Amino acid sequence: MKINDTLFIIPARGGSKGLLRKNILLISHKPMIYFTIDAARGVSNSENICISTDDIEIKKLVEDYDLNIPFLRPSSLASDTSGTREVLLHAIDFYEKKNDRIFSKICLLQPTSPFRTSHHIDEAHQLWEDTLDMVVSVKESKQNPHTLNIENKNGFLDNIKKNSYTRRQDFPKFWQYNGAIYFINIQSLKNKPINEFEKVKKYVMNDKDSLDVDTQLDLDLVRLIHNKK
Repeated sequence: MKINDTLFIIPARGGSKGLLRKNILLISHKPMIYFTIDAARGVSNSENICISTDDIEIKKLVEDYDLNIPFLRPSSLASDTSGTREVLLHAIDFYEKKNDRIFSKICLLQPTSPFRTSHHIDEAHQLWEDTLDMVVSVKESKQNPHTLNIENKNGFLDNIKKNSYTRRQDFPKFWQYNGAIYFINIQSLKNKPINEFEKVKKYVMNDKDSLDVDTQLDLDLVRLIHNKK
């Protein structure tokens, strides 16, 4: 089933602080960004998919994959300090000024989540309601905040969150964003930063499908799993 009222945005700047050129590194001879394009194409038409990049090589690779890139992101939105919200608003503004398609929401898909599929996107979309700020993919956190510590000014460890729980099995579940899928209400995004959203629903993914490539170790693990499939 196609999702027609949504602009799918895949941000893919050329630079990266950790793993160089990570968005186009190969997984079984296939640039990593292609996996996300495939996932988006499974639920939408190509004209509703926007690759936001500042990089000529990425632009060429994507267009070789038969997906048009109508603009290059300005360098001011492609640095290590550039905010995701500003990048998204820039893409939304481009399409609104074109005035040929009206979108009620966007779907942000990071190109570093190669195991996220069309099926995941479709399931997350089924949770959508127009009154929401966001539906976001998560995984269950293995790092429970009640078990984390920081070093205080005296050099001793303090529990990061004092609590009344004495047994681990009594702790509530904690969820962390996995970076794979964000369905975002466009008006909410215009009104406030994502971290100030209040009406947010979770879509749960397993650990394998939640893998996000940020380091060489992440890439090695993804390649290993993909080659075993």
